[in-house]
Amino acid sequence: MCLRFESYPPIRFTLDHAGWNLKEAARAEPAYDLFHGASWTSYFLTIVAPHQVVQRVEREIHTWGLGIEFPFLLFFLIFAILDQGSGIASSALTLQIFNSNTKYLQKERASSDAETSRKVDYLKDEIATRLSERLLDIKRHFPHVLDLGANACNIARALTNPNPDPDPAKATSPPIASRLSHLTCADTSPTLLHRDDSLPFNDLLPITRTVLQSPESLPFSPSTFSAVLSSLSLHWINDLPSLLSQITRILQPDAPFLAAMFGGDSLYELRSSLQLADLDRRGGVSPHVSPLADIRDMGGLLTKAGFKMLTVDVDDIIVDYPSTFALMTDLQAMGESNAILGREMGGMRRDVLLANEAIYREMYGNEDGSLPATFRVIYMIGWTEGEGQPQPLKRGSGQVSIKDILESGGIKENN
Repeated sequence: MCLRFESYPPIRFTLDHAGWNLKEAARAEPAYDLFHGASWTSYFLTIVAPHQVVQRVEREIHTWGLGIEFPFLLFFLIFAILDQGSGIASSALTLQIFNSNTKYLQKERASSDAETSRKVDYLKDEIATRLSERLLDIKRHFPHVLDLGANACNIARALTNPNPDPDPAKATSPPIASRLSHLTCADTSPTLLHRDDSLPFNDLLPITRTVLQSPESLPFSPSTFSAVLSSLSLHWINDLPSLLSQITRILQPDAPFLAAMFGGDSLYELRSSLQLADLDRRGGVSPHVSPLADIRDMGGLLTKAGFKMLTVDVDDIIVDYPSTFALMTDLQAMGESNAILGREMGGMRRDVLLANEAIYREMYGNEDGSLPATFRVIYMIGWTEGEGQPQPLKRGSGQVSIKDILESGGIKENN
């Protein structure tokens, strides 16, 4: 999330010495209560700022799905600015949600045990396969494709799968890799990126592995790639609008961008049970599950970045685990642990973990004793502008009345 305060007076707040409660420091109209006083009175935060700033904060918080259920998160986000030493009155502040260095270390540590890392790739492999299959609907050859946030080159493996076409009428079909001349896989974690560079799929497709210095800065020249793919990496980006704009820059005209990312209500079961366990054992809430973008907002972000002919849809994948401990162990082995700035250091307390297990099992447990975990995946396709693309007709040029369709249940021919 990016909050920018440009040439406006600074936000003013103070800390209640009796506890970690943010209180109003000055009463200047107009003022805005982020939580609208809804049950989170112990985390009551009021921002005193001009109306333009208030609208901007509200829009960005809505974009990332932050609200009254994340009081501690917003608290840590405000103080992240101070930790960075940038000063609240800066002319252009970029507010960081995720710690990129922490995420780098998590991925490096997880991929250092290659065998365990491969065992927990079931989600990444499945989603990479589903994303790659969407290339089957694009009838063209791609000379140079970028896999952005490649992880262990899961997309490259999916592209080389035999008989990828799900159409039952086609008994056999060539691998999708036959439509590509070259694939560049880019990621910030060198250990994860090169984890599988000795496996057979590397011989079926020309692959170049590139280590990125930052997940939010792309070092490629304009109009380099004929397509960009990204699977399960965008949900860790702080400034998503900026990254999407960079993707449009490195894409050639009339080239597709296909991505899949965790979003919406992913892991809502774990999020809810951990909040209730924290409240019960500690009397407060700490963010253990990262905030995620919502499907309603991704279309707007893609449009703002300059993409055309957008398609955004969502898919829920439910995985059953024997316990919450197995779920969290797998998330850690995937490199998908919490990386929020300002998160609590160290592990969770034993009593919180045990309470979470009991609450999760009581609220969401299956009859067979397993525990479901929902992963909501947002898929998106956008095209850079180019010649020959289909264009919408001019307003008022339609020949069919929607009113006639709704009232008669069919389409009437206009004389």
